[in-house]
Amino acid sequence: MRRTESACRTAADTMDLYKAIRELQEEKRRIDRLIELLEEHLGSAPEVRRRGRKAMSAEERAEVSRRMRAYWARRKAKEGNAGEPGKGPETTS
Repeated sequence: MRRTESACRTAADTMDLYKAIRELQEEKRRIDRLIELLEEHLGSAPEVRRRGRKAMSAEERAEVSRRMRAYWARRKAKEGNAGEPGKGPETTS
């Protein structure tokens, strides 16, 4: 290939690249407009409920509290005070 043919081919390739870039930029603008429209549409949609624990009513909290007090009372009664130094059953030596 001669030098002039190579230069012409390079210029043509460069022009094709510029054309491709312009076409891609236009496509990007179209996509951006579509995204904007979809986001506007979603903005008017009802809010999605968050996942996680359900809220407890005051009555439910009171019931849980009562059950936990009973649980800890049974546990303390079963263990006694043997785990604390000086608080366990007295032993004489």
